[in-house]
Amino acid sequence: MKEKLSLLSELIKLAQCDHKVREQEYRFLLTIAQSLDVSREDFDSLFEEYIEFTPPESEFDRILQFHRLVLLMNVDLETSDSELVFLKDIGIRIGLNPDATNLILAKMNEYPNKIIPPDKLIEIFKAYYN
Repeated sequence: MKEKLSLLSELIKLAQCDHKVREQEYRFLLTIAQSLDVSREDFDSLFEEYIEFTPPESEFDRILQFHRLVLLMNVDLETSDSELVFLKDIGIRIGLNPDATNLILAKMNEYPNKIIPPDKLIEIFKAYYN
């Protein structure tokens, strides 16, 4: 549960980068919380309390979390510099290759609504780890 709350907390921090959490961001976050079996009460409390960051252990889960962050950043179709900095920083903190994360952040602009398909995202990470 601690890891789940930590993952959600990082997503919430990203949503708050621009000092406002839009309705579509909140709904997206809530959907992720529900998929992680986190109650609405626990989820809502994360907006007010600090949870120590606990990165996922497996590389696949770290890539999945990075993908969630990219999706969240683009849910409102606006990308701020602070959001990009946050994503680059968390990519490093969870042990992802910085060149791969930078390429993903550049390539996302080539797709409708900036939603990079999961298979393309994994393909990029594989290229940097082989």
